[in-house]
Amino acid sequence: MPKLTIDNREIEVPAGPQVIAAAEQLGIMIPRFCYHPALGAVGACRVCAVKFEEGPVKGIEMSCMVDARDGMRVSTTDPEAVDFRRQVIEWLMLNHPHDCPVCDEGGHCLLQDMTVSGGHGIRRYEGSKRTHMDQDLGPLVQHEMNRCIQCYRCVRFYREYAGYHDLGVMGIGSRVYFGRMESGTLQSPFSGNLIDICPTGVFTDKPSRFIGRRWDFERRPSICIHCSLGCHVTTSVHLREVVRQEARVNPTINGHFICDRGRYGFDYAGHPDRPRMARLHGRNGAPHEALAAARESLAGVSDRHGAGALAVMGGTRGSLETLLALKHLCRKGGWADPVFWLDGRQTRVMKAVAELYRPETAADPMDLATADMILAIGVDPLNEAPMLAPAMRLAARNGGRIFMAHPGPLSLPFAARHLMGSPGAFDRLLSAGVNLLKGPKGEEGLLETTAATAWPDPGAAVEMLRNLQQSKRPVILVGSDLAGVGTVVLAATLARVAAPRQAKVLNVLPGANAMAAALMDESGQAFTDVLTRMETGDVKALVLAECDPLWDFPDRRRLEAAMRSLETLVVLDCVDTAAARLAHILIPTQTVFESGGVYVNAAGRTQRAGTLFTGGLPIRRTGNGGHPPRLFGRDIPGADIPPAWQALWRMAEPDSRLEPEAVLESICLGQPDLLTQQDSGRFPADRIKPAGESREAEADESAEWETGPDAFRLLLADEIFGVEILSSRSPCLQRMEPEPRLWMSATDARELGFNDGGWVQIQSNGATMAVRLTVSGRMTPGFLSLPRLRGSGWQIFDRRSPVLAKRNISRREKGNE
Repeated sequence: MPKLTIDNREIEVPAGPQVIAAAEQLGIMIPRFCYHPALGAVGACRVCAVKFEEGPVKGIEMSCMVDARDGMRVSTTDPEAVDFRRQVIEWLMLNHPHDCPVCDEGGHCLLQDMTVSGGHGIRRYEGSKRTHMDQDLGPLVQHEMNRCIQCYRCVRFYREYAGYHDLGVMGIGSRVYFGRMESGTLQSPFSGNLIDICPTGVFTDKPSRFIGRRWDFERRPSICIHCSLGCHVTTSVHLREVVRQEARVNPTINGHFICDRGRYGFDYAGHPDRPRMARLHGRNGAPHEALAAARESLAGVSDRHGAGALAVMGGTRGSLETLLALKHLCRKGGWADPVFWLDGRQTRVMKAVAELYRPETAADPMDLATADMILAIGVDPLNEAPMLAPAMRLAARNGGRIFMAHPGPLSLPFAARHLMGSPGAFDRLLSAGVNLLKGPKGEEGLLETTAATAWPDPGAAVEMLRNLQQSKRPVILVGSDLAGVGTVVLAATLARVAAPRQAKVLNVLPGANAMAAALMDESGQAFTDVLTRMETGDVKALVLAECDPLWDFPDRRRLEAAMRSLETLVVLDCVDTAAARLAHILIPTQTVFESGGVYVNAAGRTQRAGTLFTGGLPIRRTGNGGHPPRLFGRDIPGADIPPAWQALWRMAEPDSRLEPEAVLESICLGQPDLLTQQDSGRFPADRIKPAGESREAEADESAEWETGPDAFRLLLADEIFGVEILSSRSPCLQRMEPEPRLWMSATDARELGFNDGGWVQIQSNGATMAVRLTVSGRMTPGFLSLPRLRGSGWQIFDRRSPVLAKRNISRREKGNE
C-alpha cells in the first residue's frame, strides 16, 4: 500500500486512488471542479494544482490526475501552487455573470466556495463578457449557460454514467456550449442529478426555483419510498412544506445519485387535495372523532356478523411500524391477519421471497456495478427500480455481460442481450443454469445439451450459460410481476449452487416496504379472496391502511361495485385516493416526512427514515398565498393528524395511556429490536422463517402463460412516471408521463394488418379503450404490453381472464380526440 505525505501528514492508502482523494481522507479539501468521486477525473478545470516536492512526480501537477504512490511528498499550501490555483479561478471568473443574488445555486455553490478558498477575491477584469442563449430543458431542470466554467461534469454524467445522448458539448474555445441541439425536455430519467453535480448554477432545480436558499431550509436525511430499493436522499423542508430532494451518498444502494421519480415525487405531501380533515359519513371532523367512529362501526359489524366479516389490507408503502400496528389491530379484534397482495400468484411469490431470503446471498443494488455477469429474469429495471439501470450500465462498461429474459420491450441505457420469450420458459432457463453448475466440469457437449431445451432461442441460451459458467461474480435479478414461485426458488438455488463464485440474487419487489410485508405475512390470503367474499356478502367491513386497491386492480368496475356494497369502509391514508373518496370513514395520516419510519428494502436492509418536520398546513396555504396570518398560538394548523401506526394503535387500544415509545415496543409482538436496527443493516436473520434452503419449486406454472393461436397474453407494464401512486401527484412529473401505447410484435401486427403508430380499440369485460399502437421487433409474439398509466383507461380487464382474444382488438381511424 502506498505511503505518502501531504502537508507534512503521513497517510497510507490502497493502490489506485488519486492524490486528491488521499488528501480528502486526511480532511484536506483540495479545490476541485471537474473531479467527482463517481465520475473520476479529466483534468479539465486545472484548479486542483498542488506541488509535488519529492517522489516519482515533481513540480506543479493536477492532484486529480496523479495516482497516490509510495514516497510522494505533496504540498497544497506551497506559494507556487496557491498562486496557480488563484489565477485559474480568476480565469474561470472572467466571463461569469456574478448573478449570485438571483441564482438558486447561491448558498451551495461550489464556485463560491472554491473562489474564496482559492484566494481570489478582487475582480480585475472590466471587459465584455461572453454570453449564451439558454435552452428550455423541460419541467425539471433550469438552464443558465452563462454561468458555465467548462468542467464537463454534466456531459460526463449524462452520457458516460447515465447512458443518454441528447445532451452534449458543442463549440470550441471560449464558445463551448453544454446543452441540446435544440430546446426540448431531457430524455434521461436521471437528469435531475445534473443539478447536484454542476458546481455552478448552470443546471438548477426548476420546481423549487426562487423558493429559498439552502440556509432557509430544514435539511435532513431521509429514504426514498417510490420503489423497493430505498435510495438515500436529503430532503429540504421550507415553511412546513417539502420543497426539494437531493441524492445522499450511499455506496451500497444508490451510490451518489437518484432517479427523477425519487427526486421529484414528494409533492403528494403538500398537495392541495391531500386529506387534512377526517371524514365521517359525508361530514368533516377531527381525527380523534373518526377513530372513535371507526372503532364503533367495526365493533358493530363484528357483533352482528362475526369477526370473519371484517377484512384488512395493508400497503407496501407503509412503514414497518404501521404494518406491525395493523397486525396488532387484527389480533386484538380477533380478525383475520391483514392481506398485502392483490392476487394469489403474487401472494405465493412474495411468500417464497420471504422464506428464501438469505443475507449472505442478497445483492445490494450497487453490487450490480461490479458484477461480471447479470441475468435479469422478468425485470424491467428502468421502470420498476430505476437506479438499477445505472448500476447495470457500470457493469457493462467494466466488461460485464448482461442478459435480460423478458417477453416485452425494454428500454435500456446499456448494452444487453435481450432474451425474448414467454415467462413460462423462465424456470427452464434457470434450471439449465443450476444443472450446468451442478454437472461434471469439462464434460463435452454438456453446455449445448443443457441449453437445447432451456429457451426458445438455443443460441441465446448457450451464450448465457457459457457466461454463467465462466463468471466470478454473477448476480441474478428476479422480478415479482412476471416471475412465479418456481422462478424465485430456482433463482435462490442458482445463487446457492454458484456460491463459490460470489453469486448473489436480488428480487425486485412491488413497493418500498414489500420485503417487510412479505416477512410478516402469515395469512396466505390475497385481496382477490377478500373481493370474492365481499361480492358474496361474507365480508361486510374493510379497513385499508395506506393502500388503494382501486389504483392497481385491473377490473376497476368490479372492485368499485364490491366496495360500494360494504357496510363499513375505513381508510387511513395521506393521499386523496379513489378508495379514500369512497370511504365511509376517512382517517388522514402523516406522510413519511412527518412521521418517519423503518423500511426494509428489496435487499433486506433495514433503514430508518427520520422525522423531518412536525407537520401541519404549509404556511403559504394558511396565508392563502400571501403573508401568513399575524396570529400567534401554541397549535400548528393541521398538525393534529396522527401517524398511521398511532391511529391503528388507538383503534385497537382506545384506553391505552402508553407513550409512543412504549406503544412501538408493544406492537413489535415481543421483538422490539425490529425497530432498532442500525441504518442499512441487514434484516435480522432470526426473523427469517426456516425451510428456505430445502424448498423445491412448486407445480409447473408455465401452462398459465399459454394463450393459443387466437388470443394474446396481456402484460400490464410499469413506467417510471405515471404509474407509482405517490409520485403521480407531482405536477412536474405529470408533464413527463409518456403517451399510453400498446406494444405488439411485428409478426402479430402483420397478421392483423395493423400499422405502427395507428390507433386501435381494445374491448374487454364490456368496456373499451382506444390507444396508439407501437409495433416492435423487441416484443415476443403472442404477447401485448400496456402501461398502467394513470387516467389512461387501462382498468377494464377481468382479473379472472388474463388473456385477450384477438377479435377484441380492432383498428380505429381516430384516437380519443
